[in-house]
Parts: sequence; C-alpha cells; structure tokens
Amino acid sequence: MSRIAANGIEVSYKIEGPSGAPVVMLSNSFLTDYGMWDSQVPALTKTYRLLRYDARGHGETQASPPPYSMDLLVADVIGLLDALDIGRVHFMGLSMGGMIGQLLASKHPDRLLSAVLCDTACRLPPESVWDDRIKLAQAQGPAAFMRPMTERWLTKADYERHPEIVEKLGAMIKKTSLDGLIGCAQAIKKMDHSAILSGIRVPTLIIVGEEDFGTPVSAAEYLHREIKGSKLAIIKGAAHLPNIEQTETFDRTVLDFLGSL
Repeated sequence: MSRIAANGIEVSYKIEGPSGAPVVMLSNSFLTDYGMWDSQVPALTKTYRLLRYDARGHGETQASPPPYSMDLLVADVIGLLDALDIGRVHFMGLSMGGMIGQLLASKHPDRLLSAVLCDTACRLPPESVWDDRIKLAQAQGPAAFMRPMTERWLTKADYERHPEIVEKLGAMIKKTSLDGLIGCAQAIKKMDHSAILSGIRVPTLIIVGEEDFGTPVSAAEYLHREIKGSKLAIIKGAAHLPNIEQTETFDRTVLDFLGSL
C-alpha cells in the first residue's frame, strides 16, 4: 500500500494492472479495507487498472474526529483522484462504498465512466440501529463487531465452510479505528439518497446477493427502478459479499457490464 495526502488526511491506496488501461476504482464496505477486493484482482487486472483505497478511518487510511458525512467521504474520493492525477474512473463500491458511489455519481458525473453499486441502499433506517452500534463501539471497541458482522455478511454455509474468510474479515473489523467506525456509522445513519437517484445519468450496474438481509434485494430493486437505464444482477448463493462468496459470477457480471460500455 502507498499513502498520499488527500482532502486533509493521509489516504492509503494500491494501484495494480496495465499502465494506460481504464481505471476501476474500488471502495470498501463499512468495517473492511481494500483487502475485501482481493478476489477481484486476478480477473479485473487482465483488462483494467485497479485503484483500491481504504475509506477514512478504515485500514491504513487516517481517521479524523467524528462526525463524518457522505459528502466528506465523497470528497475523499475526489481528493484521492486529484492527488493521483486521475481524471475519470469506473467506480465500484460495496455497501458503504456503494452509498459513496450514489452520491459521487450525482455530484461528480464528470469523474465517472460508470458506477457499479453492490449490496447497498439509498437509506438504512432506523437511526436507532446505528446509535446502538456507536454505543457498542464506544463501550467495547471495533472487535465487538467481529462475529455479528461476519455472520451477517456471509451465508451460513460459507460462514461454516470457510473459517479463513471469517478470520480475514474479522481482522479487518478489528483493525478499523474507533473514530472511523463511529464517523462512518454517523454518515450512514444520516444518509438519504432517495431524492438524487433519478438524476443519476452515468451507466450504472446494481449487484446484490440473493441472501443479503442487511441491504436486501428489495433495496437493490428500488435503486434499479429509480436510476434510469441501470442494470440489475442478483447473485445466487451469496449474502452481503457476493464478490467473495461467488467470485467467478461476480467478476463475470462486472466485466460483461464494463465491456458493454
């Protein structure tokens, strides 16, 4: 990983793939880091240059004191692109990354070639859920989320069959800074992108795991209805992280979409 000053913090990032190829920028979910995209590297770097980064307060990216907002997290993306002198990207975000992607597509369409919004939603009520998570983090730290989150992110079968995946995800959760956890939780708690979706004009693909109960198929279908011309892919045998549970299907879906543009 490398680090660079962007939007007032040090942002960690990694670039891989052929020089001069179109850039695909990958944005991580709440409580993970750039490593959640490891499975996509082999397939995507055959054609594209990948830019992975850690969201504010996650992984190796510097935290700032809460509160955060979605506008701040979008400004981090633009700041990183500017710092790296990258003009336009295909932006792919999962969960929190997809929330960032929605606002990015609305506010900065000139910086996007396309948007891939994975296992995400335009709002996540009730706010009390996020208040409870913030209180738990303040009392017990990020490690308190290791089991409950990994159980939600994976299907029961994969949770039991792949302890190495559970361990990897758990390590990402534990590494998340307390300020980053609380700040991003506050940003998600206050988020409501429902009013901006109809104005998104960049080519958009929406992906969701069929067994995702946190950001369910119904949330993806709503995004699909509101974002004109968007495409929707529902991936069987996956919960919140189809890129990890059904890597081949996920990668093929993304590459087919990007190749059609």
